[in-house]
Amino acid sequence: IVEGLMTTVHSMTATQKTVDGPSSKDWRGGRAASFNIIPSSTGAAKAVGKVLPALNGKLTGMAFRVPTVDVSVVDLTVRLEKKATYDEIKAAIKEASEGKMKGILGYTEDDVVSTDFVGDSRSSILDAKAGI
Repeated sequence: IVEGLMTTVHSMTATQKTVDGPSSKDWRGGRAASFNIIPSSTGAAKAVGKVLPALNGKLTGMAFRVPTVDVSVVDLTVRLEKKATYDEIKAAIKEASEGKMKGILGYTEDDVVSTDFVGDSRSSILDAKAGI
């Protein structure tokens, strides 16, 4: 990965407002969580660099808080040093999910929505049909 943009879509959290009100952090953060899509800052891209040092400084990110109660999504768009097709990327992730990353990384080609992942113990699951 040469560089990338990581857009996270987070479920609402306990720190968000249930109705519009003041926020010490930012104006948008004071808006009602249960019926707004709220753009927000995120430290997720920096956190990835700490966990995977090879990606340190290569990712930038943004976030949206959405009115769902559980499950988050990451849309990762990257520029690669070496050419790779989406099918090759899917195959590598599927192989890892069935091998050394089993139980941590998941892979699905099912027609899923967010509630299908509630209670799933894996850290990350590639929804193969959601990518391009």
